[in-house]
Amino acid sequence: MYAAPARFCVKDGSPLVEVGDDAAGATDGGDADPTAEETHRYATLAGKILDERYQVDRRMGEGGMSYVYRGRDVETGQVVALKILLPRLSRDPSAVERLRREAAIAERLNHPNVCPILRLGETSDRMLYLVMPFLEGEPLSEREGAQGPFSLAEGIPILVQVCHGLQHAHDLGIVHRDLKPENIMLVPDTTQPNETRAVVMDFGLAKQRRAGPELAKLTQTGIVLGTPEFMSPEQIRGKPLDGRSDVFALGVLAFELFTGQLPFSGKSAQDTMIARLRGGPRSLRQIREDLPSKLEAVIQRCLVVDVAGRYQSMAELGYAFGAVTGGGVLGRIFGR
Repeated sequence: MYAAPARFCVKDGSPLVEVGDDAAGATDGGDADPTAEETHRYATLAGKILDERYQVDRRMGEGGMSYVYRGRDVETGQVVALKILLPRLSRDPSAVERLRREAAIAERLNHPNVCPILRLGETSDRMLYLVMPFLEGEPLSEREGAQGPFSLAEGIPILVQVCHGLQHAHDLGIVHRDLKPENIMLVPDTTQPNETRAVVMDFGLAKQRRAGPELAKLTQTGIVLGTPEFMSPEQIRGKPLDGRSDVFALGVLAFELFTGQLPFSGKSAQDTMIARLRGGPRSLRQIREDLPSKLEAVIQRCLVVDVAGRYQSMAELGYAFGAVTGGGVLGRIFGR
């Protein structure tokens, strides 16, 4: 049990959800928890036809809310990624309805640096799934783990492309809210030989502009997620969010990209959150003195506690990142 005003688990930083008598008795008269048979079925779809339309190839991975498969749309022949949402996500009608609304918004995304949702489907037996373009590449997190901190020449173009993609999303009113290296895919750029294209993933699942009763409910289902290490101060406090929360998260990501470390330190996840609420990130150049002071200034401005002190748009931040290494990146990425 955690006493108020605690909002996150001190062990792993997971959001805390208030549990009362209603929640404790939720299974009384309602749907039962997913059975082992259901879970096994969701995990073993390879070789089957999903919803009479998608040939499921092989399982690519799994997470806290879904299994991900490679598949093919038998109507169009397109190779797709199928994200099969865990059975517990279908237990709450309001959560399903919100997922439908957000998927409809994410279907409007049309940009080379974002991955749209092509379709949200539901089978006759209530299996929810998302269809997305299948991207051949590797997550930024895997590249970081394999090679360590990035050079300036390699890291800046990736950050500028992420800014460009997020600006497109923000222009549509979509706030990502869970930006992290695992949600950025690096794929070969077919228009630029030997170049890498950064693609921001998982739009539609992470959007949440306003805090309110829905937040706790959706957190229970696993739809509204925020990775503690990358959360903005206002996100930790449960305040309304806008694109400047993504600016903060990208600042954290950039710091880690170039140093292999996080800008806020603490003995626990809760300690690092408190550090973010009070400001005072670590110095980038104390960890890597070869990096330019201009880059440190850009990242420091992203990490300001007061949203008014940050870059006010991803376009503005993209120009700032590009200016660290000169105009070449700006011209290529922003069409100048």
